[in-house]
Amino acid sequence: MIVLLYVFIGIIVSIIIIMFIAPQKYAVNRSVVINKPVSEVFDYLKYIKNQDDWSPWKKKDPNMKQSFVGVDGEVGFIAKWEGNKDVGMGEQEILSVKENQLIQSKLRFFKPWKSESDAYLRVVELEKNQTNVTWGFSGKNPMPFNVFMVFFNMEKTVGKDFEEGLVSLKNILEK
Repeated sequence: MIVLLYVFIGIIVSIIIIMFIAPQKYAVNRSVVINKPVSEVFDYLKYIKNQDDWSPWKKKDPNMKQSFVGVDGEVGFIAKWEGNKDVGMGEQEILSVKENQLIQSKLRFFKPWKSESDAYLRVVELEKNQTNVTWGFSGKNPMPFNVFMVFFNMEKTVGKDFEEGLVSLKNILEK
């Protein structure tokens, strides 16, 4: 009985230690070069509904329910979704649009767990007909939920999805 008590206390102490050393912040981004002018790329990216054509998450549940509030491409527009276990339930709201530079949005996930992330799409003109697109997001994992990050590699898992999405985006815009 005493051994079980020591094992239990050891597990609890280990979890507490992990909570204090596990990362509480995350950030993931990927980039691609698209052979189109920055204005053309930006005009496509600022419309969240266009993400249905290139986002890897739409492919994971083509039957997800979607609804929209506001004017797409403008601050305040909200895209809501509810899908299978791979995409969950959440919404994306446009917070800022800096013409030919940056679209910032807030991602709010409600299922399978609640979280918020800051997302962005940044475009930079490399040459007259060449644009670098960076897609990324960041957020915080409050204690004790940050323990999960010890066992889940956000950079690898979400990064792979970003890479897949950016390849699709490049293919669409360069056609």
